[in-house]
Amino acid sequence: MPENDHAFERRSIPEDGEYTPNPPAPFVELGLATCFSFLRGASDAVDLATTAWAQGYDQLGCADINSFAGAVRHYTHAKSVNIRPITGTRIALITGETFLAYPRDRASYGRLCALISKGRMRDPDGAWQAKGVCDLTLDDVATHTKDCILIAIPPRDLSRFTKRLPALIKRLPSLSHIAASYHYTGDDTARINRLDALADHHRHALLATNDVLYHAPERRALQDVMTCIREKTTIHKAGRLLQANAERHLKSPAEMTRLFSRWPHAIKASLKIAKACQFTLEELKYEYPHEVLPKGRSSLEQLRLNTLKGAAERYPNGIPDDVTATINKELAMIKAKDIANYFLTIDSIVKFARQEGILCQGRGSAANSAVCYCLGITAVDPAQNDLLFERFISEDRIEPPDIDVDFEHERREEVIQHIYKTYGRHRAGLCATVIHYRPRSAIREVGKVIVGQTDVLDQILMCILAGGHALLIGLPGMAKTLTVRTIAKVLNLKFKRVQFTPDLMPGDIIGTDVLETNPTTGEKEFRFIRGPIFCNLLLA
Repeated sequence: MPENDHAFERRSIPEDGEYTPNPPAPFVELGLATCFSFLRGASDAVDLATTAWAQGYDQLGCADINSFAGAVRHYTHAKSVNIRPITGTRIALITGETFLAYPRDRASYGRLCALISKGRMRDPDGAWQAKGVCDLTLDDVATHTKDCILIAIPPRDLSRFTKRLPALIKRLPSLSHIAASYHYTGDDTARINRLDALADHHRHALLATNDVLYHAPERRALQDVMTCIREKTTIHKAGRLLQANAERHLKSPAEMTRLFSRWPHAIKASLKIAKACQFTLEELKYEYPHEVLPKGRSSLEQLRLNTLKGAAERYPNGIPDDVTATINKELAMIKAKDIANYFLTIDSIVKFARQEGILCQGRGSAANSAVCYCLGITAVDPAQNDLLFERFISEDRIEPPDIDVDFEHERREEVIQHIYKTYGRHRAGLCATVIHYRPRSAIREVGKVIVGQTDVLDQILMCILAGGHALLIGLPGMAKTLTVRTIAKVLNLKFKRVQFTPDLMPGDIIGTDVLETNPTTGEKEFRFIRGPIFCNLLLA
């Protein structure tokens, strides 16, 4: 495996693609999960957006489970293909009930964010939450869903749902729809009729959704594997934990209209919800603390005073004219972008650290800023170096610049507690990054799912992914064919055929060569050599 196996370039919509706006579609898919519904959604926002555009969508919802993590990429890629993104989430309760939740406006979006944060910070008993867990109760949802549109997702067994629905409706004024899907399970018509009657009885509306987990049917294999990883089982033992078929893919508005031809009101309901939900991520903006600002003085005035005071300390023999010009230029840009409070906030934190004797140093692009130098955040003197301020703040960027400050690790907690004490825990929090599988761990997890052990396929699959050298542990008879074909399918490796020699015994170890071109056929193939040829995987 390469040393930098984590360095994967993020996928994006090709800039040279032509995505003309689609005409208004008769249906909007609102029950869509991206890969940020971890170990559930099997497609990323790029595939979902491009597929939706090709199918004729002009609007598309996104509702990842107990999270808004996928909303940004969904928004970005949907806009890239001229599709209106609709931001929502899927709320799963500890008692088993599940809802799609779509905010109508900025305030209701904020309440949903607070709801999810509560579930991820504390368990129902008030104790610190376990990593990766989000425990939400019915009371939590009732408290945080004002001005939201809630859509109940019925479980497979409708008996308990039917009994439970009156209590849910009474407790949740925002609950207005019941979702229905046509997944070719044999009883779809009877099930949807029952849900339609149930919704009508409670004066609610039926909503059509395909409850999407991936963009195309061929992703079902990957989704099955992810289900097994989540449930800690193998593909051979998963049974009914897996979806019955590959129908959970994104279907076109025309196909959804056809499937729900008996219930056209369920199709129209999606358009009504989309029209009611006018919130967009463009409404979000940074809101900086005002604790750093004395009364009667604007943030820019205070920042100018702090900067000039720091400049006088940096240059005791007088501030050079070129430095003064640079400071004025930067302050003008800071004023234009209305981010003076941001600089004052960082300045106050750095001042606290220095007063307490905590070592700290600004780094990165902030070193191009004379203002940061004068405030004592960075240590690069603009009088001694040619700085390029545009690397730090650009007129083309709508977000504030990055000011990265390193604090000595042994006393970093003091700084964190100071921030909590100054601004309150309800307004301050630690940022988390979302990790992804690296090739080595991904191969190991897939191998566990398919063959129940990791030592059988790790090395061959590392060779396939990285084009490097590896060793292959032999598998008996049909297991070889099943394993290689299944893994190749899951990892989206397109191939024409897999050839085996019958004389390899279980436990035999054979070396592998790298990807090469067959001189006779011109086909690219992985050739496993040293001794009898075990397998040629011919790439399509």
